[in-house]
Amino acid sequence: MFKLKLAVIFISLLLVSLAFAADPNPAPAPTDAPAPPKLEHFDPTFPDASLDPCTDFYKYACSKWTTANPIPADQVSWSTGSGLQYWNETILRETMETASTAGGATPAQQKIGDYWKACSNVDALNKVGLRDLQPELDRIARIKTKAELAEQIAHQHKSLPAAWAQDDNQTDVILFGFGSQPDFDDASIVIAAFDQGGLGLPGRDFYLSTDEKSVGIRAAYQKHIQKMLELAGEPADKAAADAKTALAIETALATAQVDNVTRRDPKSMNNKMSLEQVRALAPSFDWNQYLKLVGAPTPHHYIVSSPKYFKGLEQELKQRSVEDWKAYLRWFAVHDSAPYLTTAFVDENWDFFSRTLLGAKQQRPRWRRCVAAADRDLGDALGQAYVAKAFPAESKERMLDMVHNIEKALDKDIDTLDWMNPNTRQQAKVKLEAMKEKIGYPEKWIDYTSVKISPDSYLGNVHAATEFEFHRQLAKIGKPANRMEWTMTPPTINAYNDSLTNTINFPAGILQPPYFETSKDDAVNYGAIGMVIGHEIIHGFDDQGRKFDAQGNLRDWWTDADAKSYETRGKCIVDQYSQEIPEAGVKQNGELTLGEDTADNGGIRLAFMALEDKLKVSGKSVDDKGDDGWTARQRFFLSFANSWCSQYRPELMRTVVLTNPHSIPKYRVNNTVANTPEFREAFGCKKGTPMARENACRVW
Repeated sequence: MFKLKLAVIFISLLLVSLAFAADPNPAPAPTDAPAPPKLEHFDPTFPDASLDPCTDFYKYACSKWTTANPIPADQVSWSTGSGLQYWNETILRETMETASTAGGATPAQQKIGDYWKACSNVDALNKVGLRDLQPELDRIARIKTKAELAEQIAHQHKSLPAAWAQDDNQTDVILFGFGSQPDFDDASIVIAAFDQGGLGLPGRDFYLSTDEKSVGIRAAYQKHIQKMLELAGEPADKAAADAKTALAIETALATAQVDNVTRRDPKSMNNKMSLEQVRALAPSFDWNQYLKLVGAPTPHHYIVSSPKYFKGLEQELKQRSVEDWKAYLRWFAVHDSAPYLTTAFVDENWDFFSRTLLGAKQQRPRWRRCVAAADRDLGDALGQAYVAKAFPAESKERMLDMVHNIEKALDKDIDTLDWMNPNTRQQAKVKLEAMKEKIGYPEKWIDYTSVKISPDSYLGNVHAATEFEFHRQLAKIGKPANRMEWTMTPPTINAYNDSLTNTINFPAGILQPPYFETSKDDAVNYGAIGMVIGHEIIHGFDDQGRKFDAQGNLRDWWTDADAKSYETRGKCIVDQYSQEIPEAGVKQNGELTLGEDTADNGGIRLAFMALEDKLKVSGKSVDDKGDDGWTARQRFFLSFANSWCSQYRPELMRTVVLTNPHSIPKYRVNNTVANTPEFREAFGCKKGTPMARENACRVW
């Protein structure tokens, strides 16, 4: 549950296009979808020769591509990687359609096919109207006292995603999050954890900021709540009053929440409490009843990420009437159910959360939304089909070789650090040696036998899948932690470092061109996926990851002098990245993005070191020129930039800058190369030019 499980590279919006090496003739575009995006690989002709790479390398490498590739109307971002998401989803759709029309050969395939039928049949969803939502509203209507809130929260946590999935700002569920995680002080054991939650908007700043844009968003949000409650059957005047109440409760909860910079520090999250102490934070909530109804085992202790939040929750519980809480419960029941209901609910939900907040011009095709939901709910069942089609054994072997080479580069780098004393250096090496790499897919797939999936109820299927996964997560409490478990499905185009298990994880979905392509030379692969590998390794040694030891325990293994030296180097990165983002109209907080920025800077350096060593073994040099006219050194950096070429709608960019711990791609590229001496040599940049900073920052 702890958020460093998701210390990811954040490529989910910057997806890579490809033609699968394992499937050169992918399925044709579905008839209800637009023509598929063109399939791209690293292209050495894309740099704009009329521009100076030493002034703005991102623009030099990406401007021709972005001009030729405007954002499609149904997308909020578009990148050199967006085609990969399309093709990954096409494989999953083909799998689901086949299972739905031919009948599943196995129980898992039958579930996949029935899930597809329920989601894709829009006419049937519109025909049943409120049939599947009404029982949820009726439950809430029967509530008579605030003592019954615990029962209802337990029900909603078991019914709608995802009480166990902590995010950067909160757990995105009603009232609070609850799940399992390895213990901070003994990562070999899984314990129970409570987290702040309760907000419908992306984060607390959306409620508390007083600028004109934020005020406008809140006004639009309140109108959206009203419209959704009206769709659920409330009279307009009552829906308006309930919307005002729901927003007021969310605002109070946002005020009590800890900010996302504080949440980055695992020490601030490591608040061990007994159940009696949890009850003392918010005695007005029946914790015993909640825990009984969700079926949670009894742990030795609980982790409470933010005691301050639960104290604030207590104030709202005492001050608000039962009718106020019923308005809030109804809103969240409708809000969380909306994507699985009639067209009217889906459209209104899209209008606010995608159009207003993110800038979308039209909805994604229905089939893509169904695939995304199925990947969330039945991800391992779909993942097996994806791996069989898209991830051959030779890809895993070459990827593993790259990982080992980049780990060796960090081992060498540790030896050269003049600011680190021998004891800390040795501990760093011990942690690196213990780091476990997981590539492609899990060793053991999740068994969905007990999940009841129907071809007739989309919302019912979400309820069933949510209850199954919630119970699966809670069943871990009190048991040994499993380092081999994944938190991403195989088709996911992303990667992550899990500090509590000391693992780096690379799903098969990202191990495709142009990030990774077996037909390309090492310079191209090390510049793209190599940087991602280095990035994830460095997360184990970034400003927060360094606080965990080789076993995943939150333990300080640094001397005071080394810790101060590290913080001084980190401050350089904070200052460099704390900059105005004119495209978004807001300023980036370098404290929020420090971990990811550190990983970017260290990751690119490690990948280059590994490339240099790899070429030397075969008697080659990074300065050897290839047939395309570029040296291997230059192709490395061009491949790096090419993999990040992207465009965001302004609304999305603003949301990302305010809530996400990753820098915008333009700055991920430019700030990183500006700190990298090897880049200056590649393009002959004089020190002091924008891409060759005088005050270059370096941690790793």
